[in-house]
Amino acid sequence: MIRAFGIVIIFVLLAGVVAGALGVVYTRQESRRLFTEYNELTKERDRLNYDFGRLELERATKAEINSVEKIARGDLGMISPAPGNTVVIKR
Repeated sequence: MIRAFGIVIIFVLLAGVVAGALGVVYTRQESRRLFTEYNELTKERDRLNYDFGRLELERATKAEINSVEKIARGDLGMISPAPGNTVVIKR
C-alpha cells in the first residue's frame, strides 16, 4: 500500500515536471513570436511617423502659400495678370 502510494506520488511529480517544462517551452516560443511582432510594429510606426511628418510639412507649405496669396490680394490689392498680359518663355 505504501509502495503504491510512493509510485503515485512519483508519477504526479513527474507529470508536474513535464507540464512545467512544456510551459517553459511554450512561454519562450510565445516570447519570441511577440518580440518579432514588436519589431515589425516598431518599423511600421517609424514609417507612419515619417509619412505623417511629410504630410504635416506639405500641409504647412500649402497653408503658407494660401496665406501669402490672401495677404497679397487683401492687404496689397494684387491681382492675377490677365492671360493677354502673360508671357511664357520657353528655352
